[in-house]
Amino acid sequence: MPVTLQRHDSHWLIRLEGQVTIASAAELKTLLLEWLAAEKDLELDLADAEEIDITIMQLLWAAAREAARTGAGFVARASTAAILAMRDAGFAQIPGFPGPG
Repeated sequence: MPVTLQRHDSHWLIRLEGQVTIASAAELKTLLLEWLAAEKDLELDLADAEEIDITIMQLLWAAAREAARTGAGFVARASTAAILAMRDAGFAQIPGFPGPG
């Protein structure tokens, strides 16, 4: 399963693995909306993401922007493939994401 969630007392952990594409977008959007409603910090793990597409990048950008607006914690780690794909698509400056190496 490309998208998984772990709820903790202080934060939520959303993990994206393998090929995370438009097929996973609805599920990810639902989890991100639930996270925002829960008013928790978010840890986003893309360390095992082999591929992400523009739809996923847009959702992550919107989540990071909303976290900044509300003051929620938002931190991410990502695979080299995910970082390069985001950079190539113009999403290299998402707050909370590691920069290109």
